[in-house]
Amino acid sequence: MPVPQNFSSPIRMSAKERALSQIQRWIIEGTLLPGEKLLDAELAESLAVSRTPIREAFQLLEVQGLVEMHPGKETKVTTIQKDDILKMYPTLAALHALAAEFTSALILTQHIEQLKQLNQQFAQAIEQGQPYQAMELDEQFHNLIVELSDNSYISSFSASLQIHIRRFKYVFLKQPITATMASVKEHAAIVEALEKQDSAAASAMMKQNLIRPMQELYAII
Repeated sequence: MPVPQNFSSPIRMSAKERALSQIQRWIIEGTLLPGEKLLDAELAESLAVSRTPIREAFQLLEVQGLVEMHPGKETKVTTIQKDDILKMYPTLAALHALAAEFTSALILTQHIEQLKQLNQQFAQAIEQGQPYQAMELDEQFHNLIVELSDNSYISSFSASLQIHIRRFKYVFLKQPITATMASVKEHAAIVEALEKQDSAAASAMMKQNLIRPMQELYAII
């Protein structure tokens, strides 16, 4: 199992949180490939923790759908089903479009500035060839809008879907800049619509911001 040796480890986390964060990232980035068998002893040694937090992380990763556990036998990275793209993205698009609609009536100037800053950082990450950072900033942008919608159901269902979508999104954000910079422009249009409190435009652009990558991803995977 090819586990990297020179990686930056998150700080101020429990052993379980650190293990979860790093293994999740390796799966999303493709360092740990679909179908690959995960060895708790090897991961424990690489992450400088005991086997217990690794096993606890496996349990959480199984809930997230990133690994499948067979007690007493093996734990493996789940495979990616291409057609799942066509199921997950429209669902998330509908949730986030609804969030944008609600948020348009509640958003404040300070939130507009936060969104603009996040989009600027997102663009910089793309330009600097940092797909994982770009993915995290894209999620922060969307999650802030979801949070501001003040709807716990949207937040809960969105969080669950985003975990699964992350593996596909990382593939998309590794594409040439010309393809991914379209997301930056769409983010800017979403912010403009929210600033004008135009719920219809914010909702429509949010939906486009998720459906377009879905179509492009399905074509390249």
